[in-house]
Amino acid sequence: MTSSIIVAAATALLAGVMVPLPLGQGAAPLAGDTDIIEIDRDRHDRMTVPVTIGTGGPYRFLVDTGSERTVLARHVAADLALAPAGRATVIGIAGSMAVDLVEVDKVTLGRRSFYSLTAPLLEGRHIGADGIIGIDGLQDQRVLLDFEKRLMAVSDAASLGGNRGFEIVVRARRKSGQLIMTNALVEGVRTDVVIDTGASASIGNRALQRQLAKRGKLSQTALMSVTGQSIIADMALVRHMRVGDLTMDGFYIAFADAPPFAALGLSEKPAMLMGMNELRAFRRVAIDFETRKVLFDLPEQSGITVRPMY
Repeated sequence: MTSSIIVAAATALLAGVMVPLPLGQGAAPLAGDTDIIEIDRDRHDRMTVPVTIGTGGPYRFLVDTGSERTVLARHVAADLALAPAGRATVIGIAGSMAVDLVEVDKVTLGRRSFYSLTAPLLEGRHIGADGIIGIDGLQDQRVLLDFEKRLMAVSDAASLGGNRGFEIVVRARRKSGQLIMTNALVEGVRTDVVIDTGASASIGNRALQRQLAKRGKLSQTALMSVTGQSIIADMALVRHMRVGDLTMDGFYIAFADAPPFAALGLSEKPAMLMGMNELRAFRRVAIDFETRKVLFDLPEQSGITVRPMY
């Protein structure tokens, strides 16, 4: 019997309808003992960082807070002659598939190393990179995404300045390692939200689509999974979303029966994966796995407002 692994990274063929909001001015310099990794952007506007595997590399890995496990492209495992470790089922945005596993002794991201990982293998052409850094390599850390400076910092919250400079701090609960914000309102509909840095677009489940009455003649898009599978999704404009005191206006969601919702127990109630198009509207975003918080730093000019909730 094989285990199941959620890898929710996806890209969408959006025909130009998803436009990132403008970014503001730079954040204050980082202080303390912090790993800072320069971010590259792949062709789908996601983040990639340099990673070494043992003594090999550097390789270009996608950072995916929606993936339970670190994933390697098949060609990387072949180059390094990594030992096989059985089989597992990967649950992607567009479906599930059985894949090979390999043993990885050491993965290094910046100055931090993670040891003794069992990683599933996928085709590099489907990932769009040499691999994926999942939340198994990010647990008990804060991941700071500084979009203006094109940097990612990985460290504990204190080394990254605590909550200083963040206008909005949202508490989350943990499910299968992912942080789920449970107090969001999408056009007034209470919605569970997962921050997914591996997805280019935000993806909603069909329960959210039904609650929002986003049906009828909608445009459609194809969501492309890192497994190589694809699924058709309905595109709709969301007028506003509220998370705590934060309100975002006017962005698109792709609605689909994506298997990760069921795997996370989120298929029967409204839920969404917040992708990179929406995250890039902020100056900085911090995902704190240890304290189960997501923090947002607003740019000076954007379609985002802060309105106290009474």
